[in-house]
Amino acid sequence: QVQLVESGGGLVQAGGSLRLSCAASGRTFSNSAMNWFRQAPGKEREFVAAILWSGGVISYADSVKGRFTISRDNAKNTVYLQMNSLKPEDTAVYYCNTKIGINYWGQGTQVTVSS
Repeated sequence: QVQLVESGGGLVQAGGSLRLSCAASGRTFSNSAMNWFRQAPGKEREFVAAILWSGGVISYADSVKGRFTISRDNAKNTVYLQMNSLKPEDTAVYYCNTKIGINYWGQGTQVTVSS
């Protein structure tokens, strides 16, 4: 079993920054990717960023490249998403995800960017 708990969401003005955290507990494997997804109202959940626990391989959605940075602290079993230059279209519920046999999701954290 894997438990994922997100935190750090909130309300911010356009151009501002937020840092999301995802604390993982239970089974975690060094070669498993940790991912951030988001879902805006009326839209499908979409990929945002990914990082491996061990290799540090990182990928980003085109819409967030250059503005968001994913990182991890293995000692704390925590993955972060630093979000800069936020735009109103970044407004969504942000979810942490990993797949170890099956997909595990956190409960989500709301990010609202006002114009």
